[in-house]
Amino acid sequence: QVALVESGGGLVQAGGSLNISCAASGRITSNYAMAWFRVAPGNDREFVAAIRWNGGAAYYRDSVKGRFTISRDNGNGVYLQMNSLKPEDTAVYYCAVRLAAPRDTIAIMSNYKGYTSWGQGTQVTVSS
Repeated sequence: QVALVESGGGLVQAGGSLNISCAASGRITSNYAMAWFRVAPGNDREFVAAIRWNGGAAYYRDSVKGRFTISRDNGNGVYLQMNSLKPEDTAVYYCAVRLAAPRDTIAIMSNYKGYTSWGQGTQVTVSS
């Protein structure tokens, strides 16, 4: 079981930027993928972005494409650089990890049910 800890959330004005991080306690191997999900007040959990550990292929929900960038380091860290933030990006952001087969599509990667470990979440608030 991998333990995940998010950090870097906060309050930012619309149009601003924020970088949030997630550190995994165990070793993330090449057959894993890590993702960011978010939960806004009154809304269901929604997929934000995912990245494969092998090769670094990234996937995004349409509303964040061109504004958010998911990346990983050579250790056990994954990051979400968020630019041009909007009030509708306000949410608790969670990182998660799963095994990922080479054939898994974005439909599979964006389904929270496939993720086996979750962090505690970090609050991102965007003021208008």
